[in-house]
Amino acid sequence: MEANTIEIAKEIIEPGRSRRFDIPVSRLPTQTLLSLPVTVVNGIEAGPKLWLSAAIHGDELNGVEIIRQVLAQIQPEQLRGTLIAVPIVNVFGFIEQSRYLPDRRDLNRSFPGSETGSLASRLANLFVREIVSKSTHGIDLHTAAIHRINLPQIRANLEDGETYRCAKAFGTPIIIHATTRDGSLRQAATKKGIPILLYEAGEALRFDPIAIRAGVEGILRVIEYLQMYQFDSLSIPSTPTEIRQSKWIRASRGGIFHLEVTLGEKVAKKQSLGFITDAFGENKVIVRANVEGIVISHIQNPLVNQGDAIVHLAVIE
Repeated sequence: MEANTIEIAKEIIEPGRSRRFDIPVSRLPTQTLLSLPVTVVNGIEAGPKLWLSAAIHGDELNGVEIIRQVLAQIQPEQLRGTLIAVPIVNVFGFIEQSRYLPDRRDLNRSFPGSETGSLASRLANLFVREIVSKSTHGIDLHTAAIHRINLPQIRANLEDGETYRCAKAFGTPIIIHATTRDGSLRQAATKKGIPILLYEAGEALRFDPIAIRAGVEGILRVIEYLQMYQFDSLSIPSTPTEIRQSKWIRASRGGIFHLEVTLGEKVAKKQSLGFITDAFGENKVIVRANVEGIVISHIQNPLVNQGDAIVHLAVIE
């Protein structure tokens, strides 16, 4: 094969070519075959191999649109290296508009997976074998869980030099040092020595224009940092705030939560974040920050139970 030819799932993509294909995953009880959709843009010159993935949680849609917009701006004959894009990893959850797989397993707790395990484990194993193992860098796109919204942010191992440089290049307002969780894609990639960024922004089952724009621009900046492509006009991001710890503020009682802060707002310790009342507005309880921080996430559904996580703060040290 030629120097920059790449093979994925027995599909051979030659230098200077773009190829769209499907990797078979499993059949539904109806015998309908579900497949992993993949687009590979392969440059003429060898270089980094960057994968982009979205919808590991099937209800997280922003990343699907982000990848579509990124691919529209890449011409293979001008690319150095290879771009591997998988916009819908959890095809089962995507169809059902669900975070999970049919057996209620979380795909992002199933890596690196197994060829003979559960459906989640087999899908994870397929993704690691055919996508992660063929890559030198990765960006995994997420949103908040259902009924929550996230400020655009990067979560990554900031103690790894290359990962840190990619995180700064991405250019979100906040980059958070985060250890890997057992069974996550980020953990599986890290064990293979592959720098990976996790982008969080927006909410489930919605397109968020701000989150999508920040995601597209961030990925293009990482591609440019890796010297894979030169874009005409990319904005220069401000220096991100680096965070080492975050903390959820929880409801002290059940009721209706009235939010008084916005995403990205800096709050002082003991500042009011909102208040909880009953349906008549009586028995009002103030919810206060117990640290100085920046609002990086909050609930969208105002109905809360005692102990519910309602506002997420990036702790300013």
